Amino acid sequence: MSSITADGLAAPAGGLAGGEVGPLEQKHLQYPNYRAVTDGTEISKTHWHIATANALGWGFDGMDGVIFALISPLVIKEFSLTVPEYRSGLQVALFVGIAGLYFWPWLSDRLGRRTLLAVNIALFSLLMPVAALSPTFTVFVIVRSLVGFALNGEWSLGSMLVAETWPARLRGRVISATRATWCLGASLAGGITGLVAADFGWRVAVMVPGVIALLAIYVRATCPESPYWVRSQDRKRRIAETLARGGSVSKDDSAWFGKAKTVGIRQVFLPDVLSATLVALFVACCSTCIFGTVGGWMPLYLATEKHWSTAEYSLFYVFWGISGFFGLCVAGWLADRIGRRLAFVVMLLEGAIFITLWVYTESHLWLWVFGLAWSFGFLGFWGPSTTLTAEVFPTRIRGAANGVVWAIAYFVGFVLFPFVTVALQQHTGSFALSFLCIPVLMAAMAIGVTMMVPEHSGKELNEIIV
Repeated sequence: MSSITADGLAAPAGGLAGGEVGPLEQKHLQYPNYRAVTDGTEISKTHWHIATANALGWGFDGMDGVIFALISPLVIKEFSLTVPEYRSGLQVALFVGIAGLYFWPWLSDRLGRRTLLAVNIALFSLLMPVAALSPTFTVFVIVRSLVGFALNGEWSLGSMLVAETWPARLRGRVISATRATWCLGASLAGGITGLVAADFGWRVAVMVPGVIALLAIYVRATCPESPYWVRSQDRKRRIAETLARGGSVSKDDSAWFGKAKTVGIRQVFLPDVLSATLVALFVACCSTCIFGTVGGWMPLYLATEKHWSTAEYSLFYVFWGISGFFGLCVAGWLADRIGRRLAFVVMLLEGAIFITLWVYTESHLWLWVFGLAWSFGFLGFWGPSTTLTAEVFPTRIRGAANGVVWAIAYFVGFVLFPFVTVALQQHTGSFALSFLCIPVLMAAMAIGVTMMVPEHSGKELNEIIV
């Protein structure tokens, strides 16, 4: 039996303090797929099922999100919108989606990771065809908001489940590799938009992802619950029952229980986790500000300023996503081999250099060359980014803390920052200056990561937060 670590859980095999296995874990130990992930050192088929489920979820996340970005010129044209009008509708949807960023991880601290992941995937998938039937832009925004609310929980739930089941020595590369499938989803979105939307309209393209709902069945059938979460629930129950009988508990148990029984926003800013929160907030806010301009406006930029057709910029997204896929895989490998910080910096600087060249070139060929080059680092840095935010918090609040951090980051990057992007576009008549803000932010992030982010590669989750 392994020793008990900072969060009061055995790492990796075992249950409660003293070697006791709690009733919830006894129930889960009846299932082979749960037993397969309790050791924490050996890789089993179940580990690959978890990684596959998370990868597929990320892939379809990328497909859904990018389809909405790619059809933006078509939606603006159909509903006769101005850029500020479309931005306002998009920001309403993003604002509602922020609630999902907090709600789903927060709920997972109470109900577990696996079941909610399956529910989440089914929900956002089934809402996509509903969005395709929107008769007005107002209805489109409402349904888009609901899609975002559901969609924004998937990746944090999946990343936590991977982080809490895979061995520490592989955590960075597995989270990054599964995150990389977002890029393949983006490429698939480019193919769908180019082949379907260009000929049959954006509504038909938006209906296609409805089949994603079938993935929920796979998740529910093959993925176990997180042992970290199960043991945390058993510890909470043991302490509560002891106190109810009038018994006494250790000081560590008493302090832990006082925090664990009321998981919420306030806990994320308590002294024992404040440093982790600030680091995670810095990384997350920079990540969303950097991605916001590209994610929201690149198709419109290529369509209106570079005069690319829907088919061409959709094809560009296919190869842009594939390049980013390899960037994420390399970033994950680097994160485990040379550390999180250096992997961050390498990816950020590579992306910053080539996106600058991309903005300044007038050559059609070099738009493609530099565009594919900057996607390698621009998408690659998200591997270490999501690895860090998934691993820096204690199990008792890992879901809620991820929800708080990414909700704040999305508000900053996708609700507030677009005002800057559109203001620059309206003032200059071009998105060029908005895109030039990206390498500046990436360089600032590289400096900040070097100075602020501690090194966590190879550490068990409960060694990271003390």
